[in-house]
Amino acid sequence: MIEFAVCLPVFLLITMGTIETCRMIYLRQSLKIAAYECARLAVVPGITPADLQDQCDVILLGRNIKNYALNCTPSDPSSLDYGEMFVSTVDAPASENALLSTWIYGSASVSESVSIMIEY
Repeated sequence: MIEFAVCLPVFLLITMGTIETCRMIYLRQSLKIAAYECARLAVVPGITPADLQDQCDVILLGRNIKNYALNCTPSDPSSLDYGEMFVSTVDAPASENALLSTWIYGSASVSESVSIMIEY
């Protein structure tokens, strides 16, 4: 019983740390996928900023990511010419997307961005 009482908190700490680390990896990957899909969509003719936001919503709401923000440079992809770069950035607060404890991350934010060149 003594060994169990001593080892259980250590095993729980390792387990909770692993779960939280995996959640942050999941968050980063989800943001990267959303940024990529928005950048890929931005090169299609006739796409509006609302279409990009809808694409981001579909991906991130489906993955249960909270309080994210999509930022595009330039904000309207239809203004780009051949050879110009489009950058989509997706940000989300780490503490609001953590599974276990929000005090670990404080006010930290996770951000992912993708750049793509207009080809036509």
